Amino acid sequence: MESKNNKDRIAQVVREKYGSLAEKQMEKQGSISCCGEDTSCGCGSASELSDQINNLYTAEEIDSLSESVTDISLGCGNPTAIAKLVPGQIVLDLGSGGGIDCFLAAKKVGGKGRVIGLDMTPKMLDLARANAKKQGVQNVEFRYGYIEDIPLPDSSVDVIISNCVINLSADKDTVFRETYRVLKIGGVLNVSDIVTTGSLPQVVAQELSAWVGCVAGALDEEVYLEKMRKAGYKKIEITERKYYGTELISENEGIQRIISENELDLADLENKIASITLRAVKEA
Repeated sequence: MESKNNKDRIAQVVREKYGSLAEKQMEKQGSISCCGEDTSCGCGSASELSDQINNLYTAEEIDSLSESVTDISLGCGNPTAIAKLVPGQIVLDLGSGGGIDCFLAAKKVGGKGRVIGLDMTPKMLDLARANAKKQGVQNVEFRYGYIEDIPLPDSSVDVIISNCVINLSADKDTVFRETYRVLKIGGVLNVSDIVTTGSLPQVVAQELSAWVGCVAGALDEEVYLEKMRKAGYKKIEITERKYYGTELISENEGIQRIISENELDLADLENKIASITLRAVKEA
């Protein structure tokens, strides 16, 4: 369990990083990338980001979205692809960022449904709200808050989606308890996230800046699933698993710096990091 001071530091680093990305995106006039000096989850060069968006989302899904939405998609998967959303549902997106998954979910739940995007970064919320206005979306709202303390009543949402966000939390036990609390009976948690298999080099696991790169905050897959079980989830299905090879890992400048400064071997991370997509049901 992380100390309170360290949890606060991690939250501040994450907030500052994503706040900077949101600010740059709002200022963007064609030449500024969404990425800073260190790449984040799903964030690389303009061409790499374009490839990633195309890999995670179908052309049909993203064709109707503006560049201010797609250019700041920082996820590692497409949770809405497995959400099986239906009209009239209430959906919660944890760490909604620029709003891409919210807007996709909003189409599926229709005018009688509602999507709530939750984010702890004010500048990202400003960007998401501006994107909603630009898209003309009426059934989405964006709220400030923490995924460890979801500002919603018990049993109030049908579906929760989260895209490469839970791994950034220093208190995943509380996150999973909160998701279980706000889901209705029969509700579904759909998550795309980063996990590890085997132990990462200690310096990588402890490097604060790497939390924003979605690596140091990642848990071993079985530990991740056990935390979900302890929160109450009994029915958990992993629908996709993709391992990261050294070529993909090496694209993260933050991890490159850690490896260089500590004379590590990139091969030490080969196939120890994976993105998974899972589905869990809150049963009676």
